[in-house]
Amino acid sequence: MANPVMKAELRGKAGKGSSRALRREDKIPAVIYGDKKDPVLVTLNRIDLVKELNKGGFMNTSYEIQVGKDKEKILPRDVQFHPVTDWPLHVDFLRLAKGASLKIMIPIHFIGDEECPGIKAGGILSVVRHEVEFNCPADTIPESIEIDISQMEMNDSIHISAVTLPENVTSVIDDRDFTIATISAPSGLKSSDDVDEEEVEGEGEGEETTEEAKEE
Repeated sequence: MANPVMKAELRGKAGKGSSRALRREDKIPAVIYGDKKDPVLVTLNRIDLVKELNKGGFMNTSYEIQVGKDKEKILPRDVQFHPVTDWPLHVDFLRLAKGASLKIMIPIHFIGDEECPGIKAGGILSVVRHEVEFNCPADTIPESIEIDISQMEMNDSIHISAVTLPENVTSVIDDRDFTIATISAPSGLKSSDDVDEEEVEGEGEGEETTEEAKEE
């Protein structure tokens, strides 16, 4: 699958004043660094950048950035946003060397909840990890990892060892089989049998105490 292309222009100056002037022209300053090369200062079209951000998965998508006639494969590593307007202010891109691999947080998506017996019985999907850090090839970063919970019963848990991962993708945590999610019973959920037994036991104890008091 081809990487999406992002167009950029070279910029000559760094600094707050220069960056503010660029933003007034609907251009967002950015920097490309890594792969043992000098950083390159560029600008992005604000509307094009916002479209990419709104698609979702921006930080997990590798792009080809075109600066003039040159193209480089890059990965977004940081986006700064305005605290009030939430507009993007600056983007950091990491160059991706050919055959490179990296550690990256990938979101976990759950499917099959409508068929899940545990949820049908009143259980709740308790997510321990909404995303997990993986080692993966830089040119084939999964947008997400899907986990099918359609067969999970009440109190079942799913661990990383049970997750089918894409080729060459491995968990960074490899010294334990950590839990990702559990189907748990809501607090206060008891069977009617348990409630009846407790009530009967409570009544029996009360009667016995009363009789003992009379004897005394």
